[in-house]
Amino acid sequence: MNKEQLHTALLESLTNQGFHLNGHVSPSSFNKGNFKKIQSYSRREQIALQKSFITSNYEIVNKYLKNGRDINPSNIDLELRLVEDGTEENILYRWWNLVWWSVPYQKAYGRQMRFLVWDKAHNAPFGLIGLQSPILRMAVRDEYLKIPREDLDYIINKSMQAQRLGALPPYNDILGGKMVALSVTSNEVRKAYAKKYEGVTTIMEERIIEPQLLFITTTSAFGKSSIYNRLKYEGVEVAKSLGYTKGSGSFHINEDLYSEMLKFLKRRKIDVNTTFGYGPSRKVKLISQAFSLLGLREYQYHNIEREFFIFPIAKNLQNVIQNGIRPVYHQRKLSELTAFWKERWAIPRSVRHPDWNLFDAKQFLISTKRNITRWSNI
Repeated sequence: MNKEQLHTALLESLTNQGFHLNGHVSPSSFNKGNFKKIQSYSRREQIALQKSFITSNYEIVNKYLKNGRDINPSNIDLELRLVEDGTEENILYRWWNLVWWSVPYQKAYGRQMRFLVWDKAHNAPFGLIGLQSPILRMAVRDEYLKIPREDLDYIINKSMQAQRLGALPPYNDILGGKMVALSVTSNEVRKAYAKKYEGVTTIMEERIIEPQLLFITTTSAFGKSSIYNRLKYEGVEVAKSLGYTKGSGSFHINEDLYSEMLKFLKRRKIDVNTTFGYGPSRKVKLISQAFSLLGLREYQYHNIEREFFIFPIAKNLQNVIQNGIRPVYHQRKLSELTAFWKERWAIPRSVRHPDWNLFDAKQFLISTKRNITRWSNI
C-alpha cells in the first residue's frame, strides 16, 4: 500500500470495529458491552488465523473438559504446571488462550512464563496465568512506586505483567478468577521465576539483574474489575488498584495492517526490528511512528481505559525500591490459598447459585466449533 491507501485502510478498519473518529479514536459508547463488541473484531481475526490449530485439538481439550455437575467444589485441589513448548499443557494453554477470553490474544515479548492452574482432584484445567515482560514506562505504576529514574529499568526487570489471568469453565462460575488472582502471588510462582532465571545474566546499563520477582501487574478487561478489587488474604490487600490506563495499546490494529505499517516505515529507512530485547512496548512505538507519519498522530490510542493493578510479591516493596533493602516476601503456599478460596468464595457461591453446575462440556464444544467456522468465513 502507498501512503494514501494505508491512511484510508486504517480509518476504515477503525470505523468498522466500532470506533468513533473525530481527530482521535474513541469508543462509540463507554460501556462493557460496547468494549466487548469492539474487541471482538480483533478476537475473531486471531481465531481465524489459528483455525487449523484450534480445530485439530478438540479431542485433547475434550479429554479434560468437565461438566459442571462433575465438579465438587469441596474437593478442588490445585497445582501450578509450568507450560513448556511441545507438551500437552502447551496445547491446552494455547487453545484456551485463543478461544475463551473476550480480550484478544496478543503476542508476548521478553521474559515469559505460562502456567496452567490444574485441578488434581478432577484432572482438569482450572485457569491460566500468562506472564511477560512489562512495558518499561507506565505512569500509574511508576508514580505509585516512586521508582528513581536511574533505577527504572532495573526495577521493572524484577517484575512481570500478567497478560492472561483467569479461570476456565466451569470453575469461572464459582469465582475461580479470584483463585487464579490469588495464585499469582503464591510461593510457587515466585520460586518458579527464580529457578527459570537463575544464572541468566541480563545486563541493563552494566548491572546484572538478580532473578527476584518483586511484583506483578495486570489490567482489567473492561473498566473497573470485580475480580481484583477488595481481594484480600489474611487481611492483606492482594491486588491494589492504581487507577486507570490511558487507553494505549495495539489490539485495534489488525495483523495485515500492522504488516503494511512496517513496510511503510521500512520504506522510510526506519528500523522495524521487533526481535528479543526490544520489549513489549516496541510494537506500540512502531505503530505510533507510522500514525504520526500518516498525519494521524492521536490515532494510536484506542482510549478504552482499563483499571491497573499491582500485586506485591514483597511485603516491603516500597522500601526495596526506594531504599535498596532486601525483599521480605509474602509466604503464601498454593495449598493454603486454595483452602482459603474454597471456604471464602467457591463453596458459598456454589450453594447460593446452584445453576453454576449446568455447564455442559459437549454443548460448549459444539457452540465453539460453530463459532470458529462462522468467524473464519467472515
